[in-house]
Amino acid sequence: MTHEDVLRALSNVKDPELQRDVVDLGMVRDIVVDDRRVGATIVLTTAGCPLRSQIQADAEQALAAIAGGRAVEVKLDAMSCDERDELAGKLRQRDQLVESLFGPGSNTRTIAIASGKGGVGKSTVTVNLATALAAQGHAVALIDADVYGPTVPLMMGLPAVPPETHQGKMVPPEAHGVKVISMGFFLPDNEPVVWRGPMLGRAIEQFLGDVLWGSPDYLLIDLPPGTGDIALTVAQMIPGAELIIVTTPQEAAARTAVKAAKMAQMTKQRVLGVVENMAYYVCPDCNSRHYIFGRGGAFEIARLMDTRLLGRIPLDETTREGGDQGTPAALDPSSPVGGAFADIAKIVSGEAPEPADG
Repeated sequence: MTHEDVLRALSNVKDPELQRDVVDLGMVRDIVVDDRRVGATIVLTTAGCPLRSQIQADAEQALAAIAGGRAVEVKLDAMSCDERDELAGKLRQRDQLVESLFGPGSNTRTIAIASGKGGVGKSTVTVNLATALAAQGHAVALIDADVYGPTVPLMMGLPAVPPETHQGKMVPPEAHGVKVISMGFFLPDNEPVVWRGPMLGRAIEQFLGDVLWGSPDYLLIDLPPGTGDIALTVAQMIPGAELIIVTTPQEAAARTAVKAAKMAQMTKQRVLGVVENMAYYVCPDCNSRHYIFGRGGAFEIARLMDTRLLGRIPLDETTREGGDQGTPAALDPSSPVGGAFADIAKIVSGEAPEPADG
């Protein structure tokens, strides 16, 4: 048992007044896990909280479910005035940010695209899925949240120049029916981003709240690989975001992809499904499939995370060429890759119940 297991269990415990879980609220401290006991301290917003007994009982029940015979210890403490004020400010900021982004009563679906490691084609999947959704008549916005390695402008055929502004907000440039914002618009060629966590969070806040998105049907967010600061920031700012996990077939990629999926569970994001990229190569001479990177990794992730395989993208040279030239493969749904993304877009939008190649 690990500290992550304790946090995952306690993420099911809500503060009845704030209607958010105690992990998201930063109320869990001093986790203890050893051979005899499992426990943590829950720091309440006020020492006189009238619901303290309920929170403690819920936390004890959650930990008892994973204790495996160990004793369960849940202690209660209270936040300082400064900590309470900081939490209140964060909650106000988050609520205002979501409302400013989507507007009251908006039906925008936010889908973050994640991977456990780099090099699996996560940005390729994001760009092509966005293009496929737009081609099917949906209003689509795309945030390139991979601040350290922004490639979406290149893959969408957009120049690396800062967007225009209107009344203090950025007007996102559009390509292939998709509105886009990316750090790549603000960096000179090959200029690295050397930032720590707080600055990364601020950049994502601006991409969400300081851009004239309108009311898109879908907001896709291309996350950086792994489970770092940006993935956590998006989960905290948009608690209702769904997640698509991208992997390649080999075991190494699948194992790390599971970590991204587990983080989504911890942060209460729904895993929409798994996309297997570079799944196979179709021989142009004999038309048979060759599984160059092995097979079965994406199925295993979907099984472990109790979700589904959304689709399998073949390995194809034109996909790479299209990414370099700013013409995503999804623009041609008659091609094998374009057709695969069209099918995934229909599954995501609910127009097709099952993967075409499941």
